[in-house]
Amino acid sequence: MNAILSIIVPVYNRPEEIQELLESLVEQDFKESYEIVIVEDGSIKSSEEVVKNFQESLQISYYFKENTGPGDSRNYGMQNAKGNYYIILDSDCILPKQYLSEVKKELQTDFVHCFGGPDAAHESFTTVQKAINYVMTSFFTTGGIRGGGKSVGKFQPRSFNMGISKEAFSKAGGFGQIHPGEDPDLTFRIWKAGYATRLFPKAFVYHKRRIDWNKFYIQVNKFGMVRPILNKWHKGTAKLTYWFPTLFILGLFASVLMALGGIILPLAIVIAYFLLLFLDASIKNKSIKVALLAIFAALTQFTGYGIGFLKSTILVNFSKKEPETLFPKLFFKKK
Repeated sequence: MNAILSIIVPVYNRPEEIQELLESLVEQDFKESYEIVIVEDGSIKSSEEVVKNFQESLQISYYFKENTGPGDSRNYGMQNAKGNYYIILDSDCILPKQYLSEVKKELQTDFVHCFGGPDAAHESFTTVQKAINYVMTSFFTTGGIRGGGKSVGKFQPRSFNMGISKEAFSKAGGFGQIHPGEDPDLTFRIWKAGYATRLFPKAFVYHKRRIDWNKFYIQVNKFGMVRPILNKWHKGTAKLTYWFPTLFILGLFASVLMALGGIILPLAIVIAYFLLLFLDASIKNKSIKVALLAIFAALTQFTGYGIGFLKSTILVNFSKKEPETLFPKLFFKKK
């Protein structure tokens, strides 16, 4: 099919992010026509004035709606888009100038109804942003699910950098109300509808997470809580690898106790793993400071995700209540 691109961006109280994203879109080397759809999700800090400043240089539409979450806002944007292939981006992304050209090249070479692109760190990022980006994309921490390499298992696109055809969106029903987790939930429904997904390795974005350590812990804790819910909704999608953060934290605690009792081999293995992480992070980021922070980021990630996953696994499988009742903060409600 001839893919006519519509870029869909939900935004919530982040006009400065929209500014940077639109600036990077102005610099694209892509020569074909495309549109941008900005969906303001009930923000108090409006992005409308920022969008107006780009009306002459970009084909852009702006919509304001009540706050119903990023998934519903993406659906709203796709329902109002004019194209037949949607590119979904988070507002905190910056695009390299070749991004759209790489997407179109992949679609023309080997068309797929849904794709995902990698997550990279820009040189302007802070050391904390680079460290968090590393642990979110590294094979040694997440299996590379957000990086550009081969991930563990079948590729699941993430909605910070994701493409979906109008046809697949219609058949799969769009994003649900769970958040986070709305992107793998949609991916599973895309697969059930008979469509494939694929990684576009060169269609990467700079994901500029505006985050601190507390927000990062809360985020990964929610990721952990969401996964058992998705496992219950979509039979056959559960993997042993989802247990890794929980088992790692329990193993770390046990290895420290064993070392105090004179058995040091388990703790030595854990230390060797962190040394491997440190070396890989220092080589990829060319910074010892980022590598040191990457170790702390990995511990934060494993602890937050592991605790959330264990808690949710117990409640989802042994409680008679529905996930929406057990974890109301993980669900947006339509108004």
